[in-house]
Amino acid sequence: MQEEFDAIVVGAGPSGSACALTMAKAGLSVLLIERGRFPGEKNVSGGVLYGQVLHQLVPNFWEEAPIERHINRRIITFLSEESGLSIDFKSAKFNHAPYIGFSILRAKFDRWLAEKAEAAGATLVTELLVENVVKRDGRVVGVEVAGDKLFAKVVIAADGVLSRLSQQAGPRSDLSTKDVNLGIKEVLNLSREKIDERFGLRGNEGIANEFVGYCTRGVQGGAFLYTNAESLSLGVIVQARSLIENQFRAIDLLHEFKKHPVISPLVDGGELVEYSAHLIPERGLEMSPQLYTDGMLVVGDAAGFVLAAGLILEGNNFALGSGIAAANAVIQARTENNFSKKSLARYERLLKESFVLQDLKTYQKVPQFLENPRMYKSYPDLACAVMEHLFDPGGLPRKRLWRIVLDAAKGKVSFWQLLKDGIKGARTL
Repeated sequence: MQEEFDAIVVGAGPSGSACALTMAKAGLSVLLIERGRFPGEKNVSGGVLYGQVLHQLVPNFWEEAPIERHINRRIITFLSEESGLSIDFKSAKFNHAPYIGFSILRAKFDRWLAEKAEAAGATLVTELLVENVVKRDGRVVGVEVAGDKLFAKVVIAADGVLSRLSQQAGPRSDLSTKDVNLGIKEVLNLSREKIDERFGLRGNEGIANEFVGYCTRGVQGGAFLYTNAESLSLGVIVQARSLIENQFRAIDLLHEFKKHPVISPLVDGGELVEYSAHLIPERGLEMSPQLYTDGMLVVGDAAGFVLAAGLILEGNNFALGSGIAAANAVIQARTENNFSKKSLARYERLLKESFVLQDLKTYQKVPQFLENPRMYKSYPDLACAVMEHLFDPGGLPRKRLWRIVLDAAKGKVSFWQLLKDGIKGARTL
């Protein structure tokens, strides 16, 4: 292996592999390092991937990538202890690539994307832990692995939410339990026929279902269930600090979620084939580090690029978009033979022009709004109670809807709290 490259990318998740692929296609010498036995081994995702970003990098990728199902239905479900109220959205637009979403299993998908980078000319090395960045005269010039040093004009930190590299290089401070969510997930094998029957699917159709309410027992967060070709991905995602304060274990929340009367019939008979946990950046721009320094860029989860806007949790597209933007900044820097901090600042400008920083800025106040504990118990309970009263009057004369809402809200939330939260939510979203 050569000891000096144009770029070294640390981490072969979507951001790192997209970055390596883009640079390799432009003719740069690229080293892509992954600490797992193969790309995707240490990644966890429930996973829905939207097609527009990757389609620009790998046209018609869905014809060769290991996708599971086409996600043409999105469901949001509010859970009380015994009930569930769902908003079920389906659009014919979502039947056509690249607008469609795809359920993926990261162990398969990440390996495929890294292999695309390798086929384009990048050197992929696995089972290698990057221990330190190497600096010279205050700038990053490479990485240290197993006591050896590998040099490059620029290093791309795509090493996940805890990102040792960005901490060592200086552009990032330590994270707190308020900054991260804990995601815990299972994959359950289930036949295609049972999945199609239980979820009302045909052909390669799939659903993505997000849940809020009783599934987290008051802990800040939510749950998800996605259909794959012959399996289900399901799990809970909760803020680490809220989990500690409420004295729950995430695994217990997951087990209780699977037993809920709304969920149990859907997962019955599923065979557990994968279990994993992962930290997820939660506070968006508030926790984002300095994205560039002399000789180094930070992408994906390492940069905090996850949109955690309540029932919207999206990270794959932000990872791909940031990786591509970083690669384009490096390509231009190589043309100018200038990898200084000033030159690499082009990366942030590219992000500001893209959906990545624009979406994160649009929803930057959402994390504070979601700290409201009523979002995870009072309001889901209220929504389900209203529907129970509406459809089961118990042989009594029916009330007007506003009276049903007020009666259901007693003991859960006051009228003024409801009004204040509604106004704040409208301003935030």
